[in-house]
Amino acid sequence: MPPVISIKGVTKSYATGFQALKLVDLDIDRGEIFALLGPNGAGKTTLINIVCGIVTASAGSVTADGHDIVRDYRAARSMIGLVPQELSTDAFETVWATVSFSRGLFGRAPSPKFIEGLLRDLSLLDKRDSKIMTLSGGMKRRVMIAKALSHEPQILFLDEPTAGVDVELRRDMWALVRGLRERGVTIILTTHYIEEAEEMADRVGVINKGTLMLVEDKKELMKKLGKKQLTLHLAAPLQQVPGELQAWDLELKAEGNDLVYSASSADGVDISMLLKRLSELGIVIKDLQTHQSSLEDIFVKLVSERA
Repeated sequence: MPPVISIKGVTKSYATGFQALKLVDLDIDRGEIFALLGPNGAGKTTLINIVCGIVTASAGSVTADGHDIVRDYRAARSMIGLVPQELSTDAFETVWATVSFSRGLFGRAPSPKFIEGLLRDLSLLDKRDSKIMTLSGGMKRRVMIAKALSHEPQILFLDEPTAGVDVELRRDMWALVRGLRERGVTIILTTHYIEEAEEMADRVGVINKGTLMLVEDKKELMKKLGKKQLTLHLAAPLQQVPGELQAWDLELKAEGNDLVYSASSADGVDISMLLKRLSELGIVIKDLQTHQSSLEDIFVKLVSERA
């Protein structure tokens, strides 16, 4: 099956000479949740805006469901919904009017039943007749999501959708995202809450300084780059790691009070022999703890290594 979004050789340079994107190639599969991660200024929003037709690429091509975003802009854009970072709504309009108007902008026939269901899913139905200027920030964010979904797009971009919003909205929004995915909608999100990407995404892309550094299945990425770490808190400090333990490549920390054993998540970790050897050497363990790398650990490591 061809990708629903295909980005080929995309670059973006400005008159100042700043290169926001450097030769980005990326295919996104139909129906997947793709998380695009990167620090501030990495190029995430620029890439999204190019795909959505808001920013013009300096070079390269993009298709959305087979439609070139430049030559066949109207058809491509009709496939896409965008929830931007910034709140931008028609302050004097009611919730119902602004969401309905957004649907009409994309040539969709009026459907009060669909709009009502959408507002209900986003806990906005009781605000349908409220003017947007009277809503809280969290409610305005819900309206932005409703506008993006009003024309029933098959591709949804969420650019930092939960930044600065309440826990209830975050929970409602991810429930909505799961429901959309079940209906076959492709979702591309950027987020600073990496635990959200870890929970939701099928694949992860890491972008830094305009370069797409890595695209990987989330589970494979965590298997290949993740670490399992065992910290053994000793009853008495050691001056150095005994020679008999060299096979485990242990690290001594906390002024000799901790022995740390690290292994790739891809490796089968059997510490029984290590514990047995420690016992034979008379090294007493008073406590132990384990740590499994999170997606955030991997992200920070990747960005710092290639900074």
